[in-house]
Parts: sequence; C-alpha cells; structure tokens
Amino acid sequence: MMRHLVVTPISSGSTLGAGCRKSPDTASHRHYDSPAEWPCGQMIWRRFQLSRDIGIDLGTANTLIYATGKGIVLREPSVVAIDLDKGVPLAVGEEAKLMLGRTPGNIRAVRPLRDGVIADFDAAEQMIKYFIQKGNEGRGMVAPRLVIGIPSGVTGVERRAVREAGLGGAREVHLIDEPVAAAIGAGLPVTEPVGSMIVDIGGGTTEVAVLSLGGTVLSESVRVAGDEISDAIGVYLKKVHNMVVGERTAEDIKIRIGSAFPDDAFDQESMDVRGLHLLSGLPRTINLKAGDLREAIAEPLNVIVEAVKRTLERTPPELAADIVDRGIMLAGGGALVRGISDLISHETGIFVHIAEDPLLCVVNGCGQVLEDWKRLQRVVDTPEFIRSSAGA
Repeated sequence: MMRHLVVTPISSGSTLGAGCRKSPDTASHRHYDSPAEWPCGQMIWRRFQLSRDIGIDLGTANTLIYATGKGIVLREPSVVAIDLDKGVPLAVGEEAKLMLGRTPGNIRAVRPLRDGVIADFDAAEQMIKYFIQKGNEGRGMVAPRLVIGIPSGVTGVERRAVREAGLGGAREVHLIDEPVAAAIGAGLPVTEPVGSMIVDIGGGTTEVAVLSLGGTVLSESVRVAGDEISDAIGVYLKKVHNMVVGERTAEDIKIRIGSAFPDDAFDQESMDVRGLHLLSGLPRTINLKAGDLREAIAEPLNVIVEAVKRTLERTPPELAADIVDRGIMLAGGGALVRGISDLISHETGIFVHIAEDPLLCVVNGCGQVLEDWKRLQRVVDTPEFIRSSAGA
C-alpha cells in the first residue's frame, strides 16, 4: 500500500488550510494511508464525497431518512400526488399530504404503503427516488448504499418489492427488520447475550420481538397499529354520532384526546370535532370527550396487547428472566398514545419504558448500522444477488 508522508512545520503561524491551524508546541512527521486522513482532510473529504450512505425508515405514515455523517436529514409523510394526465408525480411528502381528500379528477393523492408493505409499486419507487435525491443533497454521481427498515412479518415477494423500489435510486439495498432497527435506535444492547424485548407500534404494523446476540430470537408482526386506531375513531363517530370525518381529522382526534388507560382527570378533556352529518348531509360540529373515545379504540389496543402476551409466552426462560429485569421497550409513533405503556404494564405485570424519541428509533437504528457497518452488518439481511452467487 502506498503511504503518504506529511511534514507539518513548527512555526506557530503556519496555516494548513482555511480554519485549520497546527498547534505550535510540536513538529510531527506522521504517516497517513490516504489523503482523506491528512490534517483537515476528513472535513474536505466529506465535503466532496460523491454520495452518502442512507438509512430509510419506510413507514406507512411517515418516511424518515438518515445520511451518514449528517444524521436525520428528512422527515416527511409517505404520500405521493400523481398527475394522471402526464403520469408523473406532482408532489411528494408534506405537500402531497395536504392534497389528501382534496384533489380534482386528474390528480390522485395516494399512500404507496399499506400495513407496512408496498401497495402501489410505481408510486413507492417514485417516492423513494425523490426522498433519496433530497436526502443526498443532489449528490447523484455515485448511487448510495441503502439500509431500509421493513416489518419482520412480510413475505418474500413483499421484501423483493421494497428492494426493487430502492434499487431505483441506489447501488446496493440491504433490508433490516424494523424491531431490530428500533432496538438499536432505542439504545438496547442487541449484540450482547442479554434478552431485550421491543414493541414497535408504527402506522400500519405492530412489531413485537425478543432480541439477543444481534439476532431475533422470536417475533410477531400484527397488521394493527396507529392507522387502525384512527379507523376505529372514524367508525365510532359514524355509529354513535352519525358523523363522517376524514383521515386527517381522525388522526388529530387520536393525538389530542386519545388514551389507552383510565385517567380520571384526562377523561374529562374534550375537543370540538367537525364533520359531515350522515342524516342531513350537512356539516356539523360535536363535542367529544376523551373518556368516551377510549372505549372506541379499545379493540385495536387489545390486539396489540395480546401480541405482546403471546410473544412473552413463547420466550425461553432465561430470556424471559432478562425481560422481567430490564422491562419492555416501546417505540414507534403508537408509543405516543397516552397511557399505552400503563395498559401493557397492567396486562403483563412487566415494567414498560417508552424510548427517548420513539418516532426516530427505526431510522436512527438504520443509521447506526451504516455508521458502524463492520460491527453491525450481520443484523441486516443479505441482498438476493449476493446470496445467489454464494450458493452457486
């Protein structure tokens, strides 16, 4: 290997480059393996890098992107607005979300993912490509390496669809199970011989997993999560109040007065809800109490609790003992539903923690895998083309 010798002078005033000065006390003769290691080289090298590796939390509700060396660079809704006449995306992300339910005949605003998997391949591919370009700041000379978080319960066909959609804007795509990524992002010791339990409640799926030594010991994925809680609110308003509300209104109700566990003070909280009255067909406003709403969302919450219980029943005794000691970690947007940690703790008898920033756990986990690729690359699955060539 060719080595580069850089001699830095003793003089205190010597300038090595803009914003980089050598301290006056020592002269140094150091060997560097590449120009990127020269004084100030790291900074310059990063600046002119052709692309950054990217971690993506491809969620049903939101997509988040982590770029190596920069952290989280993008956080937008997973929505695409398509111009049907030209067949091209009109808007992606935040701008497209504002169009949901408000588009004319020639424009269609869609969520390309449903229950954590791709429902509209073309729209998903366009969305991923757009987000990669935006997150990569237009560095398009070399396509980046991608690590994408996906639900653990998806089929082989669904995995391939995510990989192929990602290859539209990347040179290499690796998939990581969302519970593993969430556990890494939440700071759990996944590579150590200790049992950790993670419950990742996203928009489309709830992932429950027991992890140890960098792998998943057992997991369960149920397609009931934040979206189903919002849907249950819509059904409740239709049945009890004869009122129809949109997707965004139901989500707003869930965020503001949704609760999973009884709380006498909070149960008296209320909010005004505007929607369309079914009988008269006219707009109407009603006042909704938090206590009444809890009964409406009890069914999807029970499905999540039962998934946690089933996983605990199947857990090997040594790992179960670790989980009782360390507790259960909650991640994902659903962890922000008021009282959900109390509900799971009450039903299982195990202490439940909520991750520091539950919405960012999966994307931070994907990013940490890329930043520490040598140590953590075994937690991602092997791309098909590598697997097939190894087996040949």
